[in-house]
Amino acid sequence: MPKANNGDTVTVHYTGKLDSGEQFDTSQGKEPIKFIIGEKKLIPGFELGVIGMEPGEKKTVTIPSDQAYGPSRKELIIQIERDKIPANIKPEIGQVLRFQKNPEAGQNPNEIIAFTVIGITDKELTLDANHPLSGKDLIFEIELLEIL
Repeated sequence: MPKANNGDTVTVHYTGKLDSGEQFDTSQGKEPIKFIIGEKKLIPGFELGVIGMEPGEKKTVTIPSDQAYGPSRKELIIQIERDKIPANIKPEIGQVLRFQKNPEAGQNPNEIIAFTVIGITDKELTLDANHPLSGKDLIFEIELLEIL
């Protein structure tokens, strides 16, 4: 039976969990995902985990943060004054706020940055632009359905 290799188009089902056992994503109950191994459309550790699998095989892979979403970077955590946020927004911890980049600062004004609210005081908000899974090792249960 053929084994998945770099350059192969594959379809898989997966369930992603954290070390705590908390599930953060799954394809179960939805369409399986289809991708080309080595095209770098998925996190590197996931693609590496599929290499060598045969259709019908299931396995669990642990992906260290540096092969997933990378480390959490302190420079992506900022504090802004509450009055810089529109009055109709009532921030809550965990809420995701999206801001357009500042063209006056030489940034692409069409690019949107997502920040997660991680701290609130009367005067300011602490916002985190890191990916929510950055700095975390991920555990994926992968089932290779087919090599196309």
